[in-house]
Amino acid sequence: MNRKKRILLGLVVAGLMLLGVGSGVKAQSVASNGDEEMKTLEGEVVEVVEEKLLSDENGEERYWQVLAVRVTRGELVGEVVRVENGSEMMSSLERYEIGDLVMVSWSKDVEGGDIFYITDYVRRNALFWLFVIFVLMVVMISRWQGVSSLLGMAVSFGVIFKFVLPRIAAGDDPVVVAILGSLVIIPATFLLSHGVNRKTWVAVAGTLIALVVTGVMASVFVKAANLTGFASEEAGFLQAYNPGLVNIKGILLAGIIIGVLGVLDDITVSQSGIVEQLKRANSKLKAGELYRQAMVVGKDHIASMVNTLILVYTGAALPLLLLFVDNPRPFVEIVNYEIIADEVVRTLVGSIGLMLAVPITTMIAALVVEEK
Repeated sequence: MNRKKRILLGLVVAGLMLLGVGSGVKAQSVASNGDEEMKTLEGEVVEVVEEKLLSDENGEERYWQVLAVRVTRGELVGEVVRVENGSEMMSSLERYEIGDLVMVSWSKDVEGGDIFYITDYVRRNALFWLFVIFVLMVVMISRWQGVSSLLGMAVSFGVIFKFVLPRIAAGDDPVVVAILGSLVIIPATFLLSHGVNRKTWVAVAGTLIALVVTGVMASVFVKAANLTGFASEEAGFLQAYNPGLVNIKGILLAGIIIGVLGVLDDITVSQSGIVEQLKRANSKLKAGELYRQAMVVGKDHIASMVNTLILVYTGAALPLLLLFVDNPRPFVEIVNYEIIADEVVRTLVGSIGLMLAVPITTMIAALVVEEK
């Protein structure tokens, strides 16, 4: 399959998936707007009617404001509403200015009067332009292969939002759903990004095997560490919203499986390509020698990618790491907290899966190339 056909196929698949995602999002938005108790509006601050700088008992300064907000999206489009940001008793850390785009919640009090309050900024525009810059960089640097990669990314999002998340929300086993989703994401994204060839199929095989091993290890150590999955506030909220429907521990395992997918792509394709190049350079090399020479580069991959994975998880869990700073409790007690143990298991299991992917893919590639 040539590049144009591959891209065309990817466009069709991605378009169908994104169309379905759009339909799901739209339906959810209509349902939210139909809620008579709480509605969400968007607007622009056009006037700061009143403002006070207050200090609490600890000397921390906070703001109390009365703002005029022109509604730009929602049922009251075009109207200007008065919104109180904080109160005399509960002031706000945020200080809004004229021109700020904000999210406004609209509800009714017991007497039927309108209540408006700001819940957050509207960040959609900034995110949109950041995404545009990302797409332009990918296309400018990688050309057609970059376009194929973007299509693969669209397929991944389509599978996650149209299959993985809905099935988990419906009460299906998150681990099974994550594995089934991965079985679609891996070959689709690999073939779109790297073409239909032997190198890609070897990388797909190596990734699937490494993913299964990662899933088994995650299951074993989540059970061994007695992790419940309730370490985060999101998990507690999800359980309160759908009590008994979603398997929280399963979501933890599914997150580990999906999280390691993206890193495996890079390393398995690279190792498969290295073996092929070695065989082309010296067609007399046997599988064992191909494996040994390719693993010289593979060890460098392991060193750099494990460090990358550790830093990625560290960055995501940076607030948690602050628990170690100036904390009177001993390290052995802090590391025993589930919220910490959760990140440790996630990081180490992902790193082990990554390391195993290198020799697994290299061995498969060496055996396949030798039989050519």
